[in-house]
Amino acid sequence: MGRVYNFSAGPAVLPEEVLREAQEEMMDYRGCGMSVNEMSHRSKMFDDIINEAEADFRELVGVPENYKVLFLQGGASLQFAQIPMNLMKNRVADYIITGQWAKKAWQEAKIFGDARAIASSEDKTFSYIPDCSDLPIDEDADYVYICENNTIYGTEYHKLPNTKGKLLVADVSSNFLSRPIDVEKYGIVYGGVQKNVGPAGLVISCIREDLITDDVLEGTPTMMKFKTQADAKSLYNTPNCWAIYMCGKVFKWLKANGGLEAMNAKNEKKAALLYDYLDQSKLFSGTVRKEDRSLMNVPFVTGNKDLDAKFVAQAKEAGLENLKGHRTVGGMRASIYNAMPYEGVEALVKFMTEFEKENL
Repeated sequence: MGRVYNFSAGPAVLPEEVLREAQEEMMDYRGCGMSVNEMSHRSKMFDDIINEAEADFRELVGVPENYKVLFLQGGASLQFAQIPMNLMKNRVADYIITGQWAKKAWQEAKIFGDARAIASSEDKTFSYIPDCSDLPIDEDADYVYICENNTIYGTEYHKLPNTKGKLLVADVSSNFLSRPIDVEKYGIVYGGVQKNVGPAGLVISCIREDLITDDVLEGTPTMMKFKTQADAKSLYNTPNCWAIYMCGKVFKWLKANGGLEAMNAKNEKKAALLYDYLDQSKLFSGTVRKEDRSLMNVPFVTGNKDLDAKFVAQAKEAGLENLKGHRTVGGMRASIYNAMPYEGVEALVKFMTEFEKENL
């Protein structure tokens, strides 16, 4: 079988050029006689890999000098605890609940203090982003937390909340590097890379330096302190060497393809193709309020569970993989991350058109 169009929400599609480069270097990385999977993380060769990856990431995103870039393990889910451990000095934090991951982060933070849900879209199955222009932010809140793109439900913040001067912390796992951002608007902006950047098992976090201190919650494990990781330059223990190496290659691929502004334009074009079809379809319908639609994750339904299952099965036969919606919502979901080519979305829309003709 040849390559399929992989619409998985994560682990997800990677650029073919990157996969081929990694394949060529698998047995012998740059003449060293071993794979990146085998070399010491303390070696000069890996030191060059991680330093180059960080430099390229900083250039791509425009990370200011007063922010540390950390390559962390444990996935975004570990950050649900690590963030309050390091930031919740007043034991108060405000969370905006727009999906499963924001809800899990809020529930985890409640272990450490008064984590307040100050806005939510759960009343309509997380199908919209709540009004964040005048939030009831607590005066003692150490930070305001959001999940910027909601992988499962297909919503995305197109305007950041008004935090009234409070620190903003954002999980950007599923729209990571899909468009330009202003890092200075965040105290911490982080993402698990397995959705839009690289292999699973790595989180990249940009943290403002003044937030990296020894003043953490009592009982915080040494490895969970941001300062431990920052002082060791992400090498306190053996990092996810392979994922860092692969992400470094994706950063170079992004730079070679015009950077984040060019990627945003491509993503808008892909999303418009699929959303325009959904808006005129008599069989399929999108599930998200139009103004809050994600450019990365597009959920849709027929309204009939049996027909949804038939669609997913036949799409798979046609080489369109991983279109089944998340188990908590059903239906279908097409994740059209950076590495999904426009031709992949064209193939999906063509298949949907044919399926509609046959099943109306």
